[in-house]
Amino acid sequence: MKKTISIEGMNCGHCTNSVEKALRALSGVRQVAVDLASKTAVVEADASVSDDVLTKTVTDAGFLVVSIAQGDFPRC
Repeated sequence: MKKTISIEGMNCGHCTNSVEKALRALSGVRQVAVDLASKTAVVEADASVSDDVLTKTVTDAGFLVVSIAQGDFPRC
């Protein structure tokens, strides 16, 4: 499953690293791509990783989750 998380409060590379590190630490998460410009994180994870778990993880890292939607990783 791939989900796009819209996040408020990311202002620099340190912020994106904090979000990425927190999401990667979750059991069942396979891939994370955080983008500062769009203020999003795209997460590829097992179906067992719920939106509530993703929201709590980002919130606990100090950021606000605006929305979570099904989405794909950007293609080159």
